[in-house]
Amino acid sequence: MLTIVGLGPGDARHRTPAATEAIADAEAVYGYSAYIDACDDILHADQLVVRGRMTEETLRAEQAVEAAAGGRRVVLVSSGDAGVYGMATLALSNAYEIEENARPEVRVLPGVTAALAASALVGAPLAHDFACLTLSDLLTPWEEVERRLRAVAEADLAIALYNPRSKGRPWQLDRAREVLLERRAPSTPVALVADIARDGQRVELTTLGELDCEKVGMTTTVLVGSSTTRRFGDWLVTPRSAAARSTG
Repeated sequence: MLTIVGLGPGDARHRTPAATEAIADAEAVYGYSAYIDACDDILHADQLVVRGRMTEETLRAEQAVEAAAGGRRVVLVSSGDAGVYGMATLALSNAYEIEENARPEVRVLPGVTAALAASALVGAPLAHDFACLTLSDLLTPWEEVERRLRAVAEADLAIALYNPRSKGRPWQLDRAREVLLERRAPSTPVALVADIARDGQRVELTTLGELDCEKVGMTTTVLVGSSTTRRFGDWLVTPRSAAARSTG
């Protein structure tokens, strides 16, 4: 059995009981070192714990699938939800390559993804239709990222931006802002939520026109409202009803 687990945004209180149970029951736990740390309170001495490094995702998935195919109860951990920019795709693809009679059973347990955790901290900006986009062009050409940004902006959806900026990718968020401003008013509400449910959590409300991209890092989730999103004090709210949207 291979269980692919989403740990949620950080704090153990946001981890599901199903995830906790699966990790505690596992014979082997694989994951990026920081994610292993996030579930260290569940781990015990009888388990094999394999800590990986960033950029070793493919290797980690292969190792976890191989261990499960060998008869172990294995957990592969991811932050947030494993099916949202997480480890589920690699692990499932790898498992499918194994002959059916030797393939381990695989299940995916959901977790609270960053977009939802960030949204909850600032109210309900994703209460109506919304989109999640990653600004990382490591796996997707930037031309495709920009095409998707324009499509979402044209559709007037609220947006959750993952992987917005890093030392190695310092310009993408600035460019994304320019693209969105082609279709969105400068007054469009924006929330910057960093280190969600972890030490140093930070929340800042701003607008698309006043967004300071220098304040954003890899641990920040950027929420951009639609044309109907409103700021009420420290809350951002996107109305669900057509009547509310038409009246603002």
